[in-house]
Amino acid sequence: MRFALASCQQYEQGYYVAYRHMAREDLDLVVHVGDYIYESSWGVNHVRSHESGEPVTLEEYRARYALYKSDAELQAAHAAFPWIVTWDDHEVQNDYANDRSQNLDPPDVFLARRAAAYQAYYEHMPLPSRARPSGPAMQLYTRASFGRLATFHVLDDRQYRSHQVCPRKGRGGSNVVEHCAARLDPRLTLLGPVQEKWLHEGLARSRARWNVITQQTLMAQLDRKPGPGQAFWTDGWDGYPRARERLLSFIAGKRVTNPIVIGGDVHMFVVADLKTDFDDPRAPVVATEFVGTSITSQGPAQRRVEAWLAKNPHLKLALSTRRGYTLMEASAKRCVARLRAVADVTDRESRIRDIATFVVEDGRPGAQRGG
Repeated sequence: MRFALASCQQYEQGYYVAYRHMAREDLDLVVHVGDYIYESSWGVNHVRSHESGEPVTLEEYRARYALYKSDAELQAAHAAFPWIVTWDDHEVQNDYANDRSQNLDPPDVFLARRAAAYQAYYEHMPLPSRARPSGPAMQLYTRASFGRLATFHVLDDRQYRSHQVCPRKGRGGSNVVEHCAARLDPRLTLLGPVQEKWLHEGLARSRARWNVITQQTLMAQLDRKPGPGQAFWTDGWDGYPRARERLLSFIAGKRVTNPIVIGGDVHMFVVADLKTDFDDPRAPVVATEFVGTSITSQGPAQRRVEAWLAKNPHLKLALSTRRGYTLMEASAKRCVARLRAVADVTDRESRIRDIATFVVEDGRPGAQRGG
């Protein structure tokens, strides 16, 4: 089976030329892992406009979806293939966590906004009726199985998570921290206890050749501090390292068949070996991760990424300068990931090419460079 991994499509920062190329691929489905819309305007060198301010009400979120879905290339990709979808933060508000907003709005005020955002998401995305929201609650996590070949375990890492620890003073949301003992609290959860249990049970009983853990962000540890010491971003799995350790230890202990983690969020291609202990170079690889770059959203400076690569040897690749998608093909013997990048998202006629190929062999976790 063949699928494309997509995420992060800030409307103002580029044209959806990647979707024009995607619609011409021979695919079985598209997997979108979040930031389908952006509530906020940011970045530089905009090529088009949101035409309104940040949405808060249901009508305003509906209008934002209508704007994004007016794009002909996005329409073509929806018309060509079925989609599996999950959200990240920008479908509501940047860096929100459970009932806490980045601005530390009163919880009842923020939950009213979240209810509006969830309703608009349900109305505009290809979802079953069982996902219909009830106020600010909506069960999005689900499974999709394709015979004995692949099962997608589709997660929600926003609605049930613990609040990010060690935030900036007077703010909610993420931070990059060097010394934050609270980050190591085993009670912290990215998925919530119910969803975490659901995921473990599904992985344990799966008989699929490939178990695709479909989530929003980067799971691999990413030490962001050049030189001595360590620094971690608290919005992704690095903010919840004990929860990550629980999941990866469970995968290793239960010998889950061919776990592949896919994600987005960080606006760069990342290929990584996943371990229960990233600081131990002798620790075995227990799963493989492919994070797709953004469709349009601008990424961090590559010079910073190069410094991160030097500190994180479990990363096989990290590239922030290119926009596009990851084309993945799973068979009985291997899973192949082709990293597809457009030359320029400000050019509607931009071409696309493969910039790297990686292969995961059946029964052998870890990605290897392909031809």
